[in-house]
Amino acid sequence: MKKTKKKINRRKFIAAASTTAATFTIVPSNVLGGKNHVPPSDKIHVAQVGCGTEGIYELPEMLDNENIQVTHLVDVNKYTTDYLDWSPLRVINTIRKSIGNNDWGKYIKGIPGGRDIGEEYVNKYYAKYRSNQNYKAVKMYEDYREMLEKESDIDAIKIMTPDHSHAAIALAAMEKGLHVMTHKPLSNRLREGMMVVNGAKKYDVKTHLLAWEDKPNYRLILKWIKDGVIGNLKEIHNWSYRPVWPQFPSGARQGLPIPEGFNWDLWLGPEKDRPYSPDYTHNVFRGWYDFGGGSIADMGHYSIFPLFREFGIDKAPSSAKAYGSTAGRTNINGVSTPIKNADSFPNACIIKFQFPKQNENIPAFDFYWYDGGMKPFAPEELEIDGLDTPPEGILFVGDAGKIIGGFEGESPRIIPNKVMASYKGDKPKPLPEVEGRSDAWVRAIKTGEESPGSFIYAGPVTQMINLGAAALRANKKLVYDSKSMSITNHPSANLFLKRDYREGWELT
Repeated sequence: MKKTKKKINRRKFIAAASTTAATFTIVPSNVLGGKNHVPPSDKIHVAQVGCGTEGIYELPEMLDNENIQVTHLVDVNKYTTDYLDWSPLRVINTIRKSIGNNDWGKYIKGIPGGRDIGEEYVNKYYAKYRSNQNYKAVKMYEDYREMLEKESDIDAIKIMTPDHSHAAIALAAMEKGLHVMTHKPLSNRLREGMMVVNGAKKYDVKTHLLAWEDKPNYRLILKWIKDGVIGNLKEIHNWSYRPVWPQFPSGARQGLPIPEGFNWDLWLGPEKDRPYSPDYTHNVFRGWYDFGGGSIADMGHYSIFPLFREFGIDKAPSSAKAYGSTAGRTNINGVSTPIKNADSFPNACIIKFQFPKQNENIPAFDFYWYDGGMKPFAPEELEIDGLDTPPEGILFVGDAGKIIGGFEGESPRIIPNKVMASYKGDKPKPLPEVEGRSDAWVRAIKTGEESPGSFIYAGPVTQMINLGAAALRANKKLVYDSKSMSITNHPSANLFLKRDYREGWELT
């Protein structure tokens, strides 16, 4: 109790200090011209849990934020160079640019990650602003639970771990009185994710789901819909070419040794015991039902969460039905048989969600998600202009017209082109500069107001994405009751909405 009180007092002090002014404004560091312009006592002490490729890649934005001091790092992996990433030098070049040393990491072979890399990076970053180049800025932990018990000077936590551990870390942090920001999703289980949503409502903390970002084009699309340019909204179609990571329909490799310095037990966290396999960890975790949320969780949050916030969609889907791609194998006798895959997401899928009426502008509608190269056929309005649906995009279908845009609503237009050209209302404008990913969270902590990306607003998208995964696993249309958070027509499918916890990791 004493530790919790210290954290709460510090958090309230930071909020009180910032509210002495009428408003709170975040000034980019490039305007201020350097670090430490915010008094140390006013900085938000952040612990980041997760130092893999994405964790390292996103650190510069937090380090450059004048209102944040990264004080602790946590990862179950000490150091390896066997990570997967979008390019071989993304992590190394990120660190080089951030610390101002183009020679850093020149002897590293492979893609590095783990808490040793995180420690070296953050220490070197903060040492830039001090005469002591051996300055120690961060404390390191293997287990976030140990850190939460021992440390009393942490204000907030950023979660950059695999999906299956997000909820456990977020709930433990909120219970300690810490603000929380997490990468998507809140959880890869529906009921667990809603525990996080309810935790954000219960505890006196400020939260932020990283997938939120202000999308002015969604406001424009909503205005077009309000103006009646497509009539009544009937359908929304959203598609991504992901996954780009390996999928394992035949199962994971077994019998390989656990790498030195890698705590497999802690990596599993709340998930059931199984032998270690490199086919579970690092970038490929998201392809497994136990550890990830598939492409819809990986990419869908970026398009769907801001859309829901802008359109006022605050009711969960009432049903989901899904189709996934299949795979086969040839046995030693030369006979081909289908693979019965209950463990990993398919290489491609289509999921249809039915939503109830939301508000006066958004009637009941269907939402279609596509991934793995699947996408809607080009509507007649595109074919008139000799166009096809792009590799990624979003399509709004009304009973009197259609609007198409990029995956997150970029460059929207009414189709066909002649309708857009003749439209006399608002047209797309150059977009304002997007604020840093941590800025909305910092503003919430400093002012006491909710972040627009707060967990408390993420219930509909959390239920939608996890219901979609359940529909893929059940291979049936699932009718969903959001009040009881249960599937009503196939009760056995409710097993897919929760987790079978390992002893000692239960969430209630």
